[in-house]
Amino acid sequence: MGEFLEFQEVLQEIRGAMNPGRLKLQDSSVIFKNLKTGIVEQFPSSDIISANWMMRARGYCLRLVLSNDIVHRFDGFRESDYERLSPFVKKCYNIPLEKKDLSLKGWNWGSVNFEGNSLDFEVNNKMMFEIPLGNVSHSTKGKNEVALEFHQNDDAAVSLMELRFHIPGDKDVEVDSVENFYQNVVEKADIIQATGTAIAIFTEVQCLTPRGRYDIKIYPSFLQLHGKTFDYKIPFTTVLRLFLLPHRDRQMYFVVSLDPPIKQGQTRYHFIIMLFNKEDEMTLELGLKEDEIEDRYAGKLTKEMSGLEYEIVSRVMKTLVNRKITVPGSFISNTGNRSIGCSYKAATGFLYPLERGFIFVHKPPLHIRFDEIANVNFARSVGNTRSFDFDVETKAGAIYTFVGIEKEEYGKLYDFVVSQKKLRVKNVGGKLSKGGYMERMSGSEEEGEHDAYMERMKAEGKERDVDDDGGDDDDDDSTDDDFAPGESGSDVAEEYDSNVTDSDKDSEDGDKEGSPKPVKKKPPKEKREKKERAPKSEKGSTRRKRGSKKDRDPSQPKRAQSAYFLWLNDHRGQIKEENPGISITEISKKAGEMWKKIETDEKAKYDKLAAKEKVKYEEAMSAWRETKRDEPPSSPSAVSSKKRRKQLKQTTKSPSKSAGTGENYKSKEFISSSESESDGGGKGSDSDEAPLKKSKHKSDDEKSDASGGDASGDASGDASGDASEASGDASSPVDSD
Repeated sequence: MGEFLEFQEVLQEIRGAMNPGRLKLQDSSVIFKNLKTGIVEQFPSSDIISANWMMRARGYCLRLVLSNDIVHRFDGFRESDYERLSPFVKKCYNIPLEKKDLSLKGWNWGSVNFEGNSLDFEVNNKMMFEIPLGNVSHSTKGKNEVALEFHQNDDAAVSLMELRFHIPGDKDVEVDSVENFYQNVVEKADIIQATGTAIAIFTEVQCLTPRGRYDIKIYPSFLQLHGKTFDYKIPFTTVLRLFLLPHRDRQMYFVVSLDPPIKQGQTRYHFIIMLFNKEDEMTLELGLKEDEIEDRYAGKLTKEMSGLEYEIVSRVMKTLVNRKITVPGSFISNTGNRSIGCSYKAATGFLYPLERGFIFVHKPPLHIRFDEIANVNFARSVGNTRSFDFDVETKAGAIYTFVGIEKEEYGKLYDFVVSQKKLRVKNVGGKLSKGGYMERMSGSEEEGEHDAYMERMKAEGKERDVDDDGGDDDDDDSTDDDFAPGESGSDVAEEYDSNVTDSDKDSEDGDKEGSPKPVKKKPPKEKREKKERAPKSEKGSTRRKRGSKKDRDPSQPKRAQSAYFLWLNDHRGQIKEENPGISITEISKKAGEMWKKIETDEKAKYDKLAAKEKVKYEEAMSAWRETKRDEPPSSPSAVSSKKRRKQLKQTTKSPSKSAGTGENYKSKEFISSSESESDGGGKGSDSDEAPLKKSKHKSDDEKSDASGGDASGDASGDASGDASEASGDASSPVDSD
């Protein structure tokens, strides 16, 4: 291999926008790869006729003029790069690298020199500025002036719209200087003029983007889309790539990628998507003579062409535009297709994994090259276990999410991304493996591969639970039941319950033994199962709520801090200084991110500190437990948690009705119904929560007389009072006289 020079940070100006790229100068050729578009430009070094070194606003510029009148400009060089370039150009290209001085006088009059496809405006034989004529979209001439209009680029922050040159006439010279200037501009400018006959015409072609049917006319330097409402003229220089993609329903997509895009009002079309049926055939006759076709296209085209419609169109476009056609590569989906059905934003379409990128058609069309991708991510779809999402994050920070991909496609896509294309797979919570994701899709709780940090947090949580129990009880955890209204813990019947009185009768089953009990109907199966729950109350509940902590002995040693919290104590002030005004939750989030990224040596230091703290804590806990064992049994702290729960369960066996609480509140309708059917529901009671005995039915007059009668006995009143004390309720049962 010969000598070469390579520059990683080089800029190329394209229609007012600077595109970054990599430049490689070899002894036989010059190669430039545009990092924005991915296009690689290459030309032989033997075509270079001159090389210039100029100072520009963005550093220094290397200007190469070719024998075919094309000028290439590469910006972004440093002044020191001249010492490397000058001997290399002299040795390998046999031409000197000339320093070209620029005029800085700021005059607006001078002389014009046309060199290649460039217009150079000079003052005192020094260049003041140059205009690439390929950026000129239109030119008009007047009596003493010529106006230039330029192509617009959406990527350019500031665009030059128009430039006018005043050309004074010279009566002594027969040549019209205005006409001469105008012809030189038009000859090299990228002006779209539909003159003469088209090389090929395709009528009534169905286009998905822009939507409609268009007549496609192909000229030597551009193609025209002629529709019923709009016309688009597209220079071949704006075509980046051509794609031929098979559809699942006997159709073919032919996609043309454009940069800059075609415009219609505020709408930009970066892709032209044509749709053809696989079985449609056509015959095309080119508008050129056979000798012209042979000279221009070297046998790639013929005067008459017959075959499938999509093949004829792709063949003509490939030859005239001089771009390769990209087709799907080795990827085959689970259903045997070349694409994967999914949705992007609100539209459904197909994702095609290609050899050098992904393309999504059709609305909106997307093309993502592999060299642009930072990482990809597999995630479960929200509320659906039969599909998953595929995220693609680019190095520029853009994230594209393709949702609704069938679960069966995961294996094929994962193997393509990881095994074949070696893309980085990222997932929340750690690196994601193929097996780990499939377990999550099948309902497993595991979110990915083994996470050492998560396992350590779980272990510390288990130790925390053991320490809170004092190390004496392993059965303290209680299960949480689902809330269900109308159970034994509440006297309020479910709303819209047709048999309200049954709830009232059920509440009377807890009276003392020997009292007459009415015959009651068995509740439905679901309600019988629910009644197995323990009664609820706001205060003194026998069942501990989720997340609630037990009463902690003040003398009990505090648990040792983990390595993470020891590290956080040392860096909390630093986080606040670097992020003024940050909230507590944001501090925790920021600290978690920093903890995962710290170096192994620093983390090991805090692990050692945490281990020492844990040893001290265990010694203190052992001493504390010995102290507690020496205390007399009557001490409240010496009573085990099992005994306390057993005592509380015994006290709550008697029915306790607490007035004034939200859980045991009775609606007005339920109270009036109970009063009309029960002897004990008298108007004289201060609380409707008192346990009442069921007596025989009386007349309406007797009910009014017996409203304050002996509805509850001493035994039931005492039992209710005991239950009320156990539950911690402020109210007490009402004793009748």
